[in-house]
Amino acid sequence: MHKAGFVNLLGNPNVGKSTLMNALVGERLSIITAKAQTTRHRIKGIVNGDDYQIIYSDLPGILAPAYKMQEAMMGFVNEALEDADLILYLVEPDERRYDTNVVEKIRASSVPTLLLINKIDTSTPEKVQESEAFWQTVFPNSRILPISAREHIHIDVLQAGILEYLPESPPYFPKDDLTDKPMRFFMSEIIREKILLNYKKEIPYSVEVVVENFKEEDNIIRIAAMIYVERESQKAILIGHQGTAVKTVGIQAREDMEAFLEKKVFLELRVKVLKDWRNHELSVKRFGYKL
Repeated sequence: MHKAGFVNLLGNPNVGKSTLMNALVGERLSIITAKAQTTRHRIKGIVNGDDYQIIYSDLPGILAPAYKMQEAMMGFVNEALEDADLILYLVEPDERRYDTNVVEKIRASSVPTLLLINKIDTSTPEKVQESEAFWQTVFPNSRILPISAREHIHIDVLQAGILEYLPESPPYFPKDDLTDKPMRFFMSEIIREKILLNYKKEIPYSVEVVVENFKEEDNIIRIAAMIYVERESQKAILIGHQGTAVKTVGIQAREDMEAFLEKKVFLELRVKVLKDWRNHELSVKRFGYKL
């Protein structure tokens, strides 16, 4: 008997979905920062065993869209509600806020849901118990499990529980696949992570990164990427005085790329203005978002 299924991670921004995804997959596929809206796409991570295949999906945090791009981000969430075999809904111990429409869709569906109270390493047993009591009223038919994705607390219990919910099915992907995303996607995400870490205010949210060239040679991989921003003033800030700011991003990104690819990398970064791209439907679609 072989089991296979789609396990989709949902929750508000910054609840730890990407950290949990990486812990479950055992690879660093999703970028992680303290800023909200770090994850913009649906990123699948595939875990294979002799008699099972689990396709995890890290998803954007649930929010009220303010841009075309954010509408597309919520499109990934709606898509994940439709094809899930199991939903992992993440919250923090002090969290009581939720999107009524999303929760109603989950409760109205026949999809089993595990309610995960994450970051218990930063809380107290009393607060975790209060959280359990609250979320049991929101998801009365769901199993609740306190975890810490960062500290790997109860992750083994979660993994065992996930296998119980998987339906009998042949694998959906080849058994040696780790993800459905191309290598260029992960290189662009590494660059975007460094921008999120190095810049403040609107800069990280106005940025999109496109890897325009990925050429693997015998001893080196040559990568050329374009960083798009919405305004000239953002371009100036991103580049910095005499290019020092973007150079820092490039150095940090190259180091992570070399660790990811296990090969020497030559990275070229350029910056270009694409006015108000987040609210321009054609631009949003061009960058891989669905509307």
